[in-house]
Amino acid sequence: MVDALILETSFLVDLERELIAECPGPAQLFLRSHENQKLHITFTIAGELAAGPRMNERAMWESVVSPFEVLQCTPEVSWRYGRLYRYLKENGLLIDANDLWIAATALAFATPVVTRHERHFARVPELNVIGYG
Repeated sequence: MVDALILETSFLVDLERELIAECPGPAQLFLRSHENQKLHITFTIAGELAAGPRMNERAMWESVVSPFEVLQCTPEVSWRYGRLYRYLKENGLLIDANDLWIAATALAFATPVVTRHERHFARVPELNVIGYG
């Protein structure tokens, strides 16, 4: 997707902390410098957010997720997941399942991932990873 970004969970956690503290930090500065780009999360990120300790009510979760388009699992995402899993496992580079789904979704939708865990996601070939801070 042209002019689009996937905001990974670590970014969203940092953004929430900055907003609660009312102290602009790297996440808010990043958003300001990318204000013209569409912001997405993946279906797995939406699930990770729902599992968070502060998300005990659906309305709270919906308020956090609603500013973003949630990219769904498609056959292409599933195919990419399988290919990535095999490659990373065979090369001793395997990342956890949720991050693998995030990477597969980003590749399927041709969208960069914004994360604080650049080195972790850099294991995934051809994934466009953007750090912040």
